[in-house]
Amino acid sequence: MILVAVDDFLFRSKIRTTGKQAGVELSFPKTPDELIEQARTLKPALAIFDLNSVKMDPIATIARMKQDGDLKAIPTLGFVSHVDTSSIQAARSAGADEILARSSFAANLGDILVAHGATKS
Repeated sequence: MILVAVDDFLFRSKIRTTGKQAGVELSFPKTPDELIEQARTLKPALAIFDLNSVKMDPIATIARMKQDGDLKAIPTLGFVSHVDTSSIQAARSAGADEILARSSFAANLGDILVAHGATKS
């Protein structure tokens, strides 16, 4: 199971399609609180964040996860434009485990999903 905090319709569609092709189970929570709740109950292999998402407040949500003893071990991956240095620095400060340029994330999406071993059983 991978949690995906992405507002952008095109990226959501790409992630959903790639996940389906790879046999990876995905969940797309609609709010930060829903993401935290799902992280507790589903114990995902990864949480993916669009660092430019307004709705999901990714920096604060990553920080909440990393400050929570039950959630801090869940790997977090953020993606953002490579020129958005303020978001990159904020994500690092919040405790994001990995940050990728948007183009690199899109190009390597299938490998990222499969690498986290979250295939459906």
